[in-house]
Amino acid sequence: MLRVRKALNPYFLPSQTRLCRMKSILNPKFSAFAPKTSPFALFSLSPQSPTKFSFRNNPLQFPNHLRLNPTHFSSIHFISATLNGTFQTEPSPPPSGEIHVIVGPMFAGKTTSLLRRIQSETANGRNVAIIKSSKDTRYGLDSIVTHDGEKLPCWALPNLSSFKQKFGVDAYERLDVIGIDEAQFFEDLYEFCREAADHDGKTVIVAGLDGNYLRRSFGSVLDIIPLADSVTKLTARCEICGKRAFFTLRKTQETQIELIGGVDVYMPVCRQHYVSGQVAMEAARLVLESKKVECGTIHK
Repeated sequence: MLRVRKALNPYFLPSQTRLCRMKSILNPKFSAFAPKTSPFALFSLSPQSPTKFSFRNNPLQFPNHLRLNPTHFSSIHFISATLNGTFQTEPSPPPSGEIHVIVGPMFAGKTTSLLRRIQSETANGRNVAIIKSSKDTRYGLDSIVTHDGEKLPCWALPNLSSFKQKFGVDAYERLDVIGIDEAQFFEDLYEFCREAADHDGKTVIVAGLDGNYLRRSFGSVLDIIPLADSVTKLTARCEICGKRAFFTLRKTQETQIELIGGVDVYMPVCRQHYVSGQVAMEAARLVLESKKVECGTIHK
């Protein structure tokens, strides 16, 4: 009977045996009962499937500082260590900007659309600034004016790269929206829009002619189409038939690309009257040239 009680009660074990068990609980390295394993025994072959690996989940054999804790790797933000050993989140990148392009022939309402967008942004509490080319002096240098007489103050500049310096670096940082009128006259349009939207987080609204009087690309306006968030193609009304006008017809005989003028120089026309108008203008040019030749011959 005494032997049975000793077998069932661990306190009846000899003192040396009890001491070994206590050591094995406190420190597995001194276990007298655990088999010796190699340093690579973290993974071992499972007896059920000799070709698969199983992980030994024995808390006595793996101290707490060696156990993997998944929560250490599930942070939402990237963490960076500072020099003093503390942790802080990295600063978030600046908000991404936008580029919106408004194109069309002359007298299509491009400047009017730009002004409405700017006024809407101002009403929403955003800081705005408007730029136009210093080449356009039709209605003064300090404002942009629509053909209907609406106006807003603006910065008249020969190029866009000088805007940040002239506007002021601190004021530029607080700026939310930049409007650009008569964009076809700025050679650095692409670089400025890309920098302002991609790196400075500005909303840039661009208005300009997409084609000249020859229906060819005018300036850099079409170059920023791949950068744009939206593109709006406006149309005017044909002065001859009243249909939708997509093109600008020059009335005069000048051939230079950049010729700033209003209704005295240009008119919006549909495709049919652009083609017929070009034919008429070419015929008129030939007649005028022939008259000049005749006059020169008579004077001789």
